[in-house]
Amino acid sequence: MPNEGAKSALTESTFSGHRPVRAGDLSVETHGIAPIGEDQRYGTPGRLFTVWFAPQVNMAGVFSGTLAIVLGLGFWLGLLAMVIGTVLGAVIVGYLSTWGPRTGTGQLPNSRMAFGGAVAIPGVLQWFSSIAWTALVGLFGGEALAALLGVPFWAAVLMVLGVQGAVGFFGYEVIHRVQAVLTVVLFVTFIVFAVKLVAGHEIVTPALVSGADLAGAFVLEVTIAFSLAVSWASYAADFSRYLPADSSRGRVFGFTVAGLVLSYTFIQGIGIAAADAIGEHTAEGVRAVIGGGVLGAFALVIITVASIASGVMNDYSGSLALQTIGVRVIRPVSAVIVTALAFGLILWLHAADTATRFLDVVLLVSYWIPGFVAIVVIDWALRVGGRASINPALEATDGRDAAVAVVVFVVSYAAAIPFMNTSMLQGPIAAAWHGADIAYFVNLFVAAVLYGGYRYTRRRRAVG
Repeated sequence: MPNEGAKSALTESTFSGHRPVRAGDLSVETHGIAPIGEDQRYGTPGRLFTVWFAPQVNMAGVFSGTLAIVLGLGFWLGLLAMVIGTVLGAVIVGYLSTWGPRTGTGQLPNSRMAFGGAVAIPGVLQWFSSIAWTALVGLFGGEALAALLGVPFWAAVLMVLGVQGAVGFFGYEVIHRVQAVLTVVLFVTFIVFAVKLVAGHEIVTPALVSGADLAGAFVLEVTIAFSLAVSWASYAADFSRYLPADSSRGRVFGFTVAGLVLSYTFIQGIGIAAADAIGEHTAEGVRAVIGGGVLGAFALVIITVASIASGVMNDYSGSLALQTIGVRVIRPVSAVIVTALAFGLILWLHAADTATRFLDVVLLVSYWIPGFVAIVVIDWALRVGGRASINPALEATDGRDAAVAVVVFVVSYAAAIPFMNTSMLQGPIAAAWHGADIAYFVNLFVAAVLYGGYRYTRRRRAVG
């Protein structure tokens, strides 16, 4: 049987277990990557808005917005580039989110249909990406808590990760409930911060570069914004998999996209407007602008809470990725593993130029995702037909198709390298194009052409 390995992986008892049965069921979710039966689903698509809004409202999002000014784009061009990249990435995540109700399974387990057992390759990458993103947002939370309590940075990080790990341990329903509350709390407080941050500072700054340098910077900012939004693509169905199979696909797509686009535009817009005021990418830099006293202390509390809101998403999806790789450990334990490993990466980010390392990690951890998306979307389109729902554990994966998926995955990534632009690696084409980085789009295009061409040709031969 071509899919025997996939069946055993998705139905193994280690990967199933207790699951929440209704909204507000805050018991520990031990259920992992095994498909959730259609009679065990609950909830409405509307809750996807808050689960995708709250995680973006944090200082990592603010500081990513400042990069548009660092690149010399000025306010309006920086804002335009950010919105373009965000919308492009959010549309991909929104589409993949519609797979959750149709399969009852998370994004990487769904991807086993295209990759077979070789799904472990993107699984490992996604697991490392989860750790990297946990570290990025945990960095700012640790700095804020250290400044607030006057404790060593490493101790503050342990506190932040402890709370974050606890939420990830409880799982799906607790995450949804926490994000619903934090959407309101963070939105209101970051509006207050925005007013304070931009007060007395020039908001609409002009572009500082021109000609080819301006074009290169604009494309790079589009890519940075795209990388932030599309980095959620390998998580997408994880947070919709409990929704009923008959959930409106339009509503699932719409609430997911709205949550991502509105949150990123809001939070990165603050960064673009306040870039001159918070050039120092640290929590202390923010407090210096906000001021001392109660408001300054409150700012540090919110920065800490915001980092936890984002980190729990990474912990949860990282736990499913670890199971998808084939590690036989129950989901709550695997969530704790992701949290623990992020600790060392946070210390590394804290040890040097945060802005440079922040940009490097933002780009590098997600370069593989567009090619992955192209492969799984093409496989899905050819596989699903007119079916309203499918069970991935019962789907066959042809060994040849899986092997080609892996080859295309690697080749498309290699093809994108000349177009990459980070301080760690600048490809010759990116350098010649004044820093313009289109590696994500090259990765997507090459994978779509190669894998799509292969599946189309094979399908034609089979019909003929």
